[in-house]
Amino acid sequence: MAGVNKVILLGRLGSDPEVRTLPSGGKVVTFSIATSENYNNKNGEKVEQTEWHRIELWENLANIAEQYLKKGDMAYVEGRIRTEKWTDKEGIERNTVKIRGNTLQLVGGRGRDADENDAVPASSSNNYVPKPAPIPTPPPVEMAGSGSDDLPF
Repeated sequence: MAGVNKVILLGRLGSDPEVRTLPSGGKVVTFSIATSENYNNKNGEKVEQTEWHRIELWENLANIAEQYLKKGDMAYVEGRIRTEKWTDKEGIERNTVKIRGNTLQLVGGRGRDADENDAVPASSSNNYVPKPAPIPTPPPVEMAGSGSDDLPF
C-alpha cells in the first residue's frame, strides 16, 4: 500500500538551532517551531492554541539553518513525520515525533515586529540562492531571409 507522508509548517523558532557534527563530518540541526491557531470557544472567548514541532535538518539545509536562523525567526519547512523509539536512563521506552525537513525557506525578518516584505531568500532541497538573479530578456532573433522583401504580402 502506498501513502503520502508530507508536512508543511510555517511558524516561529522557539529556540536557536542546535548543531551536531557527526563523526562523518556531516551536520544535523534541530530546533522547534511554534504554530498557532486562534478561535472563539463556545463562550465566545478568543483562544490561542499553540503547537510545538521538533524539526531536524541535515547536511546543506543544516548549514543554512545554523548560519541564518535564530530564535523568533519565521521559517517555512516542508518534510515528513518521523517517529523514533528510544529507551531512557530508567529503561522506559519512549517515542519522539520529529519533522525531517527537506525544504527550508526563511521568511521575513526577526521577531513579531518584522515586516513580511523583508524576506530572506529561499533555500529548498539543499540549495541556497543568496538573491534571485533577474531573468535576462533574450535579444530578438532575426532569421535568415526574413527581410521585408521576402514577405508574401
